[in-house]
Amino acid sequence: MNIAAIIPARYASTRFPGKPLININGKTMVLNVYTQASKVFDTVYVATDDERIANEVKRFGGKYVMTSKKHKSGTDRCAEAIVKIEETEGKEFDVVVNIQGDEPFIKTEQLEELKKCFNKKRTQIATLVKPINNKEDIFNPNKPKVVISTSHEAIYFSRSPIPYLRGHKETNWISKHLYYKHIGLYGYRKDVLLEITKLTQTPLEIAESLEQLRWIENGYKIKVAFTEHESISIDTPKDLERIKEIGLL
Repeated sequence: MNIAAIIPARYASTRFPGKPLININGKTMVLNVYTQASKVFDTVYVATDDERIANEVKRFGGKYVMTSKKHKSGTDRCAEAIVKIEETEGKEFDVVVNIQGDEPFIKTEQLEELKKCFNKKRTQIATLVKPINNKEDIFNPNKPKVVISTSHEAIYFSRSPIPYLRGHKETNWISKHLYYKHIGLYGYRKDVLLEITKLTQTPLEIAESLEQLRWIENGYKIKVAFTEHESISIDTPKDLERIKEIGLL
């Protein structure tokens, strides 16, 4: 099975311009992510729309592909990138893994768990979830929750607490039910990736502002793997300060 790991990295972030190039423990953030991905995958590319990021990837000896500035999501950028990567590599890939470019502390164990999902041929899309162990996360709209079927496929994602526990005080929900939050790491069969990026936005996606709901609404199945590792992303300068406070820098 040929797998391409792609790290979408754009410079013009609204909340933190230039964040792929910030210093994380003596290395740029994009290099930190690339290093972790390369421990698990043989083919790793940064998909960018900016020459400054491309030059950094060249500097550390990595591979990159230039993509459009018009993409609205990392998924869209991966779809353009994989077509160009196949041309460059001279071979076709079966699976594309989308690794967030703003998660320099991603664990190789998380990547391995996602990778294993594709040992089953029926897997179309895969992602990770983590058990929630504090009640604040249940009610935090910036921590999307997910409910899962007995076959470990996502039924629904929401910024609201799901499920609603009727007959229990909200302060007790954490002790009455095992809630899961979504970890934004994705893998796709290549043909599925090329299909889902042609779909138009759907009502649930627009309501929740979660692109994966578009896929579910159109009948695609999202396989779920479990991780105990926290997702630590750097979206804003405040995130960087918070990470310094907890001793990761």
